[in-house]
Amino acid sequence: MKTLLGPLFCLCFLTTPGSAEITSDQFLQLTKLCSPAERASGWLELDWEIDLWKTRQRAAREGKPIFLWEMDGHPLGCT
Repeated sequence: MKTLLGPLFCLCFLTTPGSAEITSDQFLQLTKLCSPAERASGWLELDWEIDLWKTRQRAAREGKPIFLWEMDGHPLGCT
């Protein structure tokens, strides 16, 4: 929550009535500010599997454990 306050605070002032459009430099700066840090996106580089049977076979072959990320309920959060 704390990390969102800065970008939201900046956006409030950029969208005031009568204000000019932002420049491309300002846009890039805001994009960088609102994007997660590289260290927070490391999970995107993992070789995720979606087939549990293939995953079990691979884990047995490589001698590695399985991390199962499982969620219950409606995929859109409408429970």
